[in-house]
Amino acid sequence: MLGAVEVAKRPNILFVFSDDQSYKTVGCYPESFSWVRTPNIDRLASEGVRFHSAYFGSWCMPSRASFLTGRHPHGIESMRMEGKYPASAYDPEKTPFWPAVFRKQGYYTGQIGKWHTGVDSGWGRDWDHQIVWNRPLYPENAGAYYEKQKLVINGKEQWAEGYPADNYTQWAREFIEGKFRDKDKPWFLWLCYGSIHGPSKPAARHKGMYASAEVPVPKDIFGPRPGKPDYLNRTQAWLKNDKGVAVAGKSGEAFGDESGKKEQTHADFVRQMNECVPAVDEGVGKLLKSLKDSGQLDNTLVIYAADQGFGMGEHGFRTKLGPYDATYRSPLIISMPGITPKGKVCNQPVNAPDMVATIASLANIKLPWETHGRDLVGLLKNPEAKSIQPCLYQHTGYSFGSDVAKVLHENSSKAEHSNVPWYNSLVYDGWKFIHYLKPGVGDELYDLKTDPEELVNRIADPMARQRLLELSALMNAELNRCKAPDALRLIQK
Repeated sequence: MLGAVEVAKRPNILFVFSDDQSYKTVGCYPESFSWVRTPNIDRLASEGVRFHSAYFGSWCMPSRASFLTGRHPHGIESMRMEGKYPASAYDPEKTPFWPAVFRKQGYYTGQIGKWHTGVDSGWGRDWDHQIVWNRPLYPENAGAYYEKQKLVINGKEQWAEGYPADNYTQWAREFIEGKFRDKDKPWFLWLCYGSIHGPSKPAARHKGMYASAEVPVPKDIFGPRPGKPDYLNRTQAWLKNDKGVAVAGKSGEAFGDESGKKEQTHADFVRQMNECVPAVDEGVGKLLKSLKDSGQLDNTLVIYAADQGFGMGEHGFRTKLGPYDATYRSPLIISMPGITPKGKVCNQPVNAPDMVATIASLANIKLPWETHGRDLVGLLKNPEAKSIQPCLYQHTGYSFGSDVAKVLHENSSKAEHSNVPWYNSLVYDGWKFIHYLKPGVGDELYDLKTDPEELVNRIADPMARQRLLELSALMNAELNRCKAPDALRLIQK
């Protein structure tokens, strides 16, 4: 057992998690739209480290599952979709979540907001305090991202009126200030906003904020896309109206796709998504104020991230799922006085298991199961260090654990989700290699330094042959390190 003095030295951990948020909606990212304003998130970046590339999950559930376990989807045994979407389930004995370990090691743990990882949200096992919008448990309320929500507060059902992002912020501030927790313990709070997820309804005070903003049209919002896989024609979510303007078509989203109700231009869609961000940004400002006013800022690790990115027309997408930066890559900002230098950028790509390894390291807690992540504490202290590590990320749809190999062995033609084939992807030294697990799709290779929009597939380019061989070998090495089944491995030619 740790002594009280040792426990007290451990940092508090505030993990702010947005939903379906592209890095292009955050002002401190150079790829953001010029008119984007996120002063509080930007201020957090100025006090800490902004990661250029973070790859956490291809959609809501696997991203969260990876964050809770420290494993890629292929290593999360028993997690599964079950019942009416988004109902899902897992066996907590086979799939333990690390907040339960933190509780046993002296942390007071809290979770507020969206839950998308099994009907069992873990209150009393993983969380000391929980105000949860449990979408898997209440599928009939699962679309209520911006309206009246059915919550479970420490095991008791309760309806909540008001704009959810504002509610979550208020409840999180109360937690930080000590209302719901043991003040003698270090704490961990996972604050899960439902914004920016569709139907992307801004708070009334922000509606129209970007009404006159100019929105560039992505170069490949429409095909043809020479050298790219044919499945992009099936995921094409934008049409041309009679004026030749891009308008929203069917996206494949289970919630938030209102394209059948009204015509919405690409520009209006992008503006609307961005108008959902200020409520979260204001929340970040209020949370930082609560930390400062309560004297806890200097001993709190603050993380801002999103479950994944979201395509805003790039490659024809209007959803997540795709292997491209526009659809997968998340914002990630980490700040901790005494650990992170101010205003630095880290170009090392990272994934969700890396984050779990890092949080556990900073808390000085060893998890009792093997994770897939690398400890990033060294990079937090020296983000500009020349540390080039391969970053693996996956898309296996609704399948997890041994079910992934089962699908690939029994009927690999079914290895797709919403028309997007399953894949492993690896980013290394400014290059990205995408290997599709569904046969016949064709792989992809991109030089992210010269082609950050991923428009030119270099897979057949003789000049990139050595890079392809290098990244193929690294992908297999990462899959071996993470004990992936043989069905996920690349057969090198």
